[in-house]
Amino acid sequence: MLETYEQLKNLVSAVEDDIRKAAGGNKAAGTRVRKQMQDVKNTAQELRKQVLEARDSDSA
Repeated sequence: MLETYEQLKNLVSAVEDDIRKAAGGNKAAGTRVRKQMQDVKNTAQELRKQVLEARDSDSA
């Protein structure tokens, strides 16, 4: 679970430069941001699943 959280933090920090470029009107950077945000979403969903599994295994 902690490994997935660290991966999520790294993904978010890695997208910062492209977000700034996209905000300045760079369309290619916008495309990269959308792809990176999909990776963030998927990783966050995986972390959510791991937290639920940990909770369920503790209460069993």
